[in-house]
Amino acid sequence: MKPSFEKFQKRRLISSYFSVVLSIFLVLFLLGILGLFVINSKRLSDNFKEEIAMTVFFKNEANDSVISAFKTQLEAEKFVKSSVYVSKEEAAKNHKDIIGEDFMEFLGMNPLQNSFDIYLNSEYINPEGIRKIESTFRMNEMVSDVVYDKQLVTLVNDNIQKVSMWILIVCGIFGLIAVLLINSSMRLSIYSNRFIIKTMQMVGATKSFIRKPFIWRSIRLGILGSILAIAALAGVLYYLDTNYPDLEIMAEPVLVAAVLGGVLLVGILITWISTFFATTRFLNLRTDDLY
Repeated sequence: MKPSFEKFQKRRLISSYFSVVLSIFLVLFLLGILGLFVINSKRLSDNFKEEIAMTVFFKNEANDSVISAFKTQLEAEKFVKSSVYVSKEEAAKNHKDIIGEDFMEFLGMNPLQNSFDIYLNSEYINPEGIRKIESTFRMNEMVSDVVYDKQLVTLVNDNIQKVSMWILIVCGIFGLIAVLLINSSMRLSIYSNRFIIKTMQMVGATKSFIRKPFIWRSIRLGILGSILAIAALAGVLYYLDTNYPDLEIMAEPVLVAAVLGGVLLVGILITWISTFFATTRFLNLRTDDLY
């Protein structure tokens, strides 16, 4: 009978540890995913902004020296990330490939103009900044027009501000959920040992002596759950980096390492703090209240 009871107790203890580690793993994994999204969200939004092109068209009177001088100007400007020169012959060919017909056969001439497709650095892509750049280009007498999608620029900036605000709110909510769930798991684990805690206290053990083994056990469980979460996050990073290289998910390895390290630190801190307060609560209860 006794060995059977001991086996039952052992299985129940293992089951309790497993549920604690599993809850820590799931919460920290989701928290880590959110952290990785946060550190990559700005870069992803910047990449999207930098795909918006500003096209500068030149008058037909603009000769090669004017085009060359403008190209040199672009290379010196801080707000320019990259630029592509599109001659009117190349533009006509592109139109022909898209439309499927040679429109110059009907017109007898090429009405298109030489142009530059200019891609700006993300910090300059806002309504005010891009208007200043447009004004700078229009000061050139050989420039006939400057074209870009004004509505898209406004829409992108407004939406990025809204998304950033919601990301902060979601981060706060997830952080609170992480603390509450892990704290709940640790409290349940300590609750199952409440009689042991009270018995040790009744035979004269100090509070710090009683807390110590429970805190160390919780920290070990927190570390185990954190390591599992880090391993799962590393797997997700490897998968995304291998199958979706355009996302450049590992473009900032220091920040990625900081998130993974933060997952480990959070797992240790929350389990330690939760166990400390849970054991203190049962230490301060009267024996009758344990039931």
